[in-house]
Amino acid sequence: MDFTFLPKTSYREKAFVRYSIRTKEIATTPLVISSGFYYIGKNPANIEKLVKLYKRGYASDSIDNAKAELKRSIDQEKNIIPEVIFCESSFEFAAVKNLVHFLKSNANFSSIPFIIDSTSLCEMEMGLYKKHMLADDIMLIDATEQTALLGKVKFLNKVKSKAFEMKSSLKEDEALVPPVNIHIILKRTFDIFVSLTALLLLSPVFFMIALAIRIESKGSIFYISKRAGRGYRIFDFYKFRTMFTGADQRIKELSHLNQYSGSQNEEGPSFFKLNNDPRVTKVGTFLRNSSLDELPQLLNVLLGDMSLVGNRPLPLYEAATLTTDQCAKRFLAPAGITGLWQIKKRGREDMSVEERINLDIDYANKYNFMYDLWIMANTPSALIQKSSV
Repeated sequence: MDFTFLPKTSYREKAFVRYSIRTKEIATTPLVISSGFYYIGKNPANIEKLVKLYKRGYASDSIDNAKAELKRSIDQEKNIIPEVIFCESSFEFAAVKNLVHFLKSNANFSSIPFIIDSTSLCEMEMGLYKKHMLADDIMLIDATEQTALLGKVKFLNKVKSKAFEMKSSLKEDEALVPPVNIHIILKRTFDIFVSLTALLLLSPVFFMIALAIRIESKGSIFYISKRAGRGYRIFDFYKFRTMFTGADQRIKELSHLNQYSGSQNEEGPSFFKLNNDPRVTKVGTFLRNSSLDELPQLLNVLLGDMSLVGNRPLPLYEAATLTTDQCAKRFLAPAGITGLWQIKKRGREDMSVEERINLDIDYANKYNFMYDLWIMANTPSALIQKSSV
């Protein structure tokens, strides 16, 4: 394994390093950003792990140097960029925020996944990063399994590239750009008013549900997961926890019980749902059958991550399979608590993947405020169900 130090920059000595697993000596040449990783920081364990995972990569010990080298690669019209950028959390928050602004403002870098290593993050800092959405993901690189890390990067590459393509096509075709009209204004105003009012009125219910969850099983009151919403934007999705802790790690173990297994193939869209899921608690069963587990999503609505009506935000492993041009149309609509396919198919075992996607696309093609009101009016009859969505 060879390490080649490129010429010093004006910022700091030995600030930029090129890593490669090639056995032959690499000559010092003008900077070329090749496919692979770009690491900003000094943690040798993280760098060593990434070198083993990727054929080649680069590391810079400062944010200023990283920006300079990335900009130089574009100025020299090399146009060969990394597939993922990792950044340590030891840098000042303002510096990381400035870096993210630099990446988002450049079309060449805006579609590259940006991941923060959480090694030195305290809980308050973690909340700050999430609040300002400065990273596509925050993870402990050294403790993350190799396959999980590669899978996450692959997914983020896919969804960010698709989101970038969608934005580009919308700019090229103004007819596709959703105009700021009365329907959009009414929809957002209605979302804020209803979600805020409901959160205040239902606070006693929240307390009783939280108490019941805590009495039955150990773990967090809320289930928080990453979901992909409109435009493949990833956000924290809130529900009351209805399963025992560690349920997500049992997906592979229970994959043979997936009710969608007969209606999907390995290369097509993928969904996961179990009947009589053994991971669900007794309190969780009640919450799911009454849809009370969905109540914390009112916070997502208030924050603007979701709407009261829209297409369901998908877990990342499901969204990763929906990046074809046809399927991607569902992501043109806002994410919502309830939607078209919920009122037409909710609780039915015979719902196929294709039917679900087609209903999502149908909503994305014609949603407006009055259509939302019609869906909400038909939602109560679908709330009491034998199986959860």
